[in-house]
Amino acid sequence: MRALVTGGAGFIGVNLVNRLVEDGHEVIVFDNLSTGNKKNINEKAKFFLIDISHNDYFEDKKMDDIMNSVDVIFHLAALPRIGPSFKNPKEVCDVNVGGTQNILDLAREYEIPVIYAGSSSFWGGVYKNPYTFSKWQGEELCKMYEQIYGLNVTICRFYNVYGDFMSTEGEYKLALSIFLEQYKNGEPLTITGDGNQRRDFTHVDDIVDAMVKVVQLNKWGSVYELGRGKNHSIKEVVLMISKFSRGDVSWTYIPKIKGEVRETLCRSELARKKLKWKPKINLEDWIKEQL
Repeated sequence: MRALVTGGAGFIGVNLVNRLVEDGHEVIVFDNLSTGNKKNINEKAKFFLIDISHNDYFEDKKMDDIMNSVDVIFHLAALPRIGPSFKNPKEVCDVNVGGTQNILDLAREYEIPVIYAGSSSFWGGVYKNPYTFSKWQGEELCKMYEQIYGLNVTICRFYNVYGDFMSTEGEYKLALSIFLEQYKNGEPLTITGDGNQRRDFTHVDDIVDAMVKVVQLNKWGSVYELGRGKNHSIKEVVLMISKFSRGDVSWTYIPKIKGEVRETLCRSELARKKLKWKPKINLEDWIKEQL
């Protein structure tokens, strides 16, 4: 199989590319490196510095050479995270909506099925923040291309993904990444809001496994919720770190993040039934291993 992974230099993308290469597939990566890191890209993958929101790339005749033998597109490229999206809503929509349409149009032209990376933030309300709105709009574009053009599209909504290659720099850091860095540096862990907000933390290996199963089992046209099915409060995560630490762990409270939902909890019955998928990695075990 020859797979195109957009956003293949980002956190989830790098893990997906590594899995595909490990399984013996040929992999192409599109990434503009705005949030990804080139050094993390598997050396066996073919990398193209491409910004999916710029039409010029897709009008280049050289695109024929890249796309003619691609069997599937994993569309992960996006500007992530809720907090930063309030600062640059136009850029978020240009990439997450306009960029998605460019990829879907590319897929339509070459008749390539697409797996779209959706977001569990959908369930908190699509107008709650620019990021959630843009990811929902991406889903609606997928459904439109499916219904009008007969494009095979599957939507996978991710729930609070963590694991190897999480960002440790800048404003796109995840809560677990922040906590582990603070722990490493001997700093107090910063809990946003009251810490009682609950998240369904799902390991990236489980997320990748589900996406691969979509292709293996040829299960197109569905929306799959990909989460552990169990959630933890942010306070509970801090207590897990304290439990397995080699010294005292302190924490402090900072203002809550605007636009975030109070709770995420996955109901993944469809993915478990149609994909025979079951997440395997437990958050507490992973934290213990990290510490």
